[in-house]
Amino acid sequence: MRFMTSSDKPANAPETAPAEHTGVAAQDWATASADPQYRAAVVDLLGALAYGELAAFERLAEDAKLAPTLADKAELAKMASAEFHHFERLRDRLAEIGEEPTRAMEPFVAAYDGFHKQTAPSDWLEGLVKAYVGDSIASDFYREVAARLDSDSRDLVLAVLDDTGHGGFAVEKVRAAIDADPRVGGRLALWARRLMGEALSQSQRVVADRDALSTMLVGGVADGFDLAEVGKMFSRITEAHTKRMAALGLAA
Repeated sequence: MRFMTSSDKPANAPETAPAEHTGVAAQDWATASADPQYRAAVVDLLGALAYGELAAFERLAEDAKLAPTLADKAELAKMASAEFHHFERLRDRLAEIGEEPTRAMEPFVAAYDGFHKQTAPSDWLEGLVKAYVGDSIASDFYREVAARLDSDSRDLVLAVLDDTGHGGFAVEKVRAAIDADPRVGGRLALWARRLMGEALSQSQRVVADRDALSTMLVGGVADGFDLAEVGKMFSRITEAHTKRMAALGLAA
């Protein structure tokens, strides 16, 4: 899930973290997790991320089959390996804090699988756009949430959202395809808009179905968002999406 540079925060990601952490964001896991509702929210978050990384690994491995060249196939295989490493870190962290990883992931399987079923790419280029645009939207959302987590959880979440190299690779291949046949741009722009809508709907469904997670996000636990901040958050995510579309040479 995640893209432009090798730093924790891609160049097109929205600004999220405050200059100085306060409240729960200034605490470590040992202190913050004393609140059972906060603990449950973080377990949900890590479970959702873990299954997302596992699903990303599976999808990239499948997309490699569509690659037009052996070099492209190898590049996607390398990215899939990076996603699986991210999954392992989240799985190990859940076990470390006394949670069974499979149980933590299970509530999110239907949402992720449903999203991927509804947005199955029809060709190589659609697969690249999906990984770049769709996954980046999810990454932006998780970065927004991470800014409000305890220091240990925040560091882990940002680390597993780190770049896999997919962003630059996708931009290069998509722009080359559009240069070769400008008609491709219109089709991929429509596809990217569909991905944007599906990704946001998926995020809303996941949060709505998990009480602890939704309570944390709207300010009931930790330093969550108020309603005004929720609007600002989605504005930042939309702005980052528009920049990514421009990088691809597509209209948002």
